Amino acid sequence: MKGLFKSKPRTPADVVRQTRDLLIYAQRTPDSRESKREEKMSELCKNIREMKSILYGNSESEPVSEACAQLTQEFFKENTLRLLIMCLPKLNLEARKDATQVVANLQRQQVQSKLIASDYLEANIDLMDILIQGYGNTDMALHYGAMLRECIRHQTVARYVLESEHMKKFFDYIQLPNFDIAADAAATFKELLTRHKSTVAEFLSKNYDWFFAEYNSKLLESSNYITRRQAVKLLGDILLDRSNSAVMTRYVSSRDNLRILMNLLRESSKSIQIEAFHVFKLFAANQNKPADIMSILVANRSKLLRLFADFKIDKEDEQFEADKAQVVREIAALEPKDHS
Repeated sequence: MKGLFKSKPRTPADVVRQTRDLLIYAQRTPDSRESKREEKMSELCKNIREMKSILYGNSESEPVSEACAQLTQEFFKENTLRLLIMCLPKLNLEARKDATQVVANLQRQQVQSKLIASDYLEANIDLMDILIQGYGNTDMALHYGAMLRECIRHQTVARYVLESEHMKKFFDYIQLPNFDIAADAAATFKELLTRHKSTVAEFLSKNYDWFFAEYNSKLLESSNYITRRQAVKLLGDILLDRSNSAVMTRYVSSRDNLRILMNLLRESSKSIQIEAFHVFKLFAANQNKPADIMSILVANRSKLLRLFADFKIDKEDEQFEADKAQVVREIAALEPKDHS
């Protein structure tokens, strides 16, 4: 008889509601009927996969915007995101990957031209604490890290993370021995410091002292080659961004910063040398060099001119050559301060 009564296809909202019920179930302590639990967990994984195919489409069909909007609306109506984040460690690897993609996609879904994920996260901002602390958990780090990067697309969320105590932890996460997790943390750190220009400029101005003290000692002077290379590249991106001009002026007025950059210029790695050059040129171009910066540059003038004489990059780059010629002119024209 069962076959006669075809069950009606589930709507996207039904899929979310059933997923939510299953997530609540998954959070409960397992009881003696373990077989039932396995069945429910398998159903949960199927539901997460179904949400993914509604949002991304599949081999047969493109995603339908109406279905995506329905799913998004139901998802953020109640605490589905919180439940999903909390239950992630209980899911199998495939379901974790699917869930990560679902969360990523939902950050961009508009309902009546509004990003409702942003409002939900603002009201549930403590979820960011869970995602960031995920870097300390080898199994969860890459899933939580990918979710976190999507969530900080929203400016209010990025501001929360920048202003939180978590920012200090990134200097340690970037140096974790697990290469994949360290690289993921570095990608999130870069996103935090480059995506929302005005928020970043405000953060750097307010937190200049501790931030650059950590940045210099833990990243630019790290014993790890990849950490140094990424850090000097990101430093260039930050300082050369117009919105950070006040921070840049402050950075290039410090003799300690100059000393670190001159050490990086002398590295055997060509790519570190080139990234360091892009920051060093800001010290050279500063028309109001403090006296101690002047004296370091004057004392090292002949060494610097020798270094730049042999300084070439693999491919032809007119901008690089023009910048180098400018730096050489600036250094060659330096006169020792007359002390008479």
